[in-house]
Amino acid sequence: MKQPFTRGEKRLVSLCGMLGAAYCVPQAASAMHIMEGYLPPSFCIAWGALCLPVLAAGVIRLRKLGRKRTTLILLAMSGAFVFVISSLKIPSVTGSCSHMTGTGLAAVLFGVPAASVLGVIVLLFQALLLAHGGLTTLGANAFSMAIAGPLVSWGLFTLGKKLRVRRNMALFLAAALGDLATYCVTSLQLAAAYPAAEGGIGASTLAFLGVFAPTQLPLAVLEGILTVMIVAGLESYARPELQEIGYLEREEADQ
Repeated sequence: MKQPFTRGEKRLVSLCGMLGAAYCVPQAASAMHIMEGYLPPSFCIAWGALCLPVLAAGVIRLRKLGRKRTTLILLAMSGAFVFVISSLKIPSVTGSCSHMTGTGLAAVLFGVPAASVLGVIVLLFQALLLAHGGLTTLGANAFSMAIAGPLVSWGLFTLGKKLRVRRNMALFLAAALGDLATYCVTSLQLAAAYPAAEGGIGASTLAFLGVFAPTQLPLAVLEGILTVMIVAGLESYARPELQEIGYLEREEADQ
C-alpha cells in the first residue's frame, strides 16, 4: 500500500510546480551582448564603422607586440581572461543576464587598441560558438565591450598613476568602472534603437540600466578584485615582462 505524502513533501511538490510554472511564462530577456537581429541594419553599420579605426590601430599594435616573444604569453593570458569571464553569464531577477568583461586588464597592460582586437576576437567566438551576441550586432557589442569599457579602464588607471593613487586601488577602480561603462554604453545603444514612447532615449536608457544593474554592480566589484589578484600574481612571476610592455617602470621591475 502506497504511503501518502507527508505535509513537507506536499509543500516541496507544490513549490516545484510553482517554480516550473514561473519558468514557463514568457519574458522579454535582455543580455549584456546585444543579440542577433535586435538592432536595425543602419545601427549595426554605424557602430561597426566607429570601431574600424580603433581596430586598425589595434592590429598594428599587436603586430609590434608579437615581435617580442616574451609578451605573447601575457597577450594570450589577457585574451583567455576576457573569453572566460565574459562567457560566464549570470541570470538576473529582472529577466536579463549579466557578465564580467575582462577587457580592463588588457587595456591596462597593452592599451585600448590592443584590447579592442582581443575583445572583438572573443565576441566573434562567443557569437559563433555560444550564441552569445550576434554577427550583425558585432559592431555594437565591440564598441561597448571592446572600446568604451577599455577606454574608461585605461583612462582611470593612467589618471591614477598621475595622481599617485595606490596602484592596486587604481587597478580596481579601472577594472570595475570599465565594466560598468560597458553596460552603460550597451543601455544607451539599445535606447537609441528603441526610444521610449514617453521620455525618449533618456527614459529608455534608464529602463535598460535598471534591468542590468542588480547583477552588474556586484559583478563589476568582483571583476575589480579578480583583476587586482591576477596582476599581483604577474608582478610576482613576470616582472621583467611587465616592465617590457611598460606597465612597470624599470626601477619597480628591479625591486
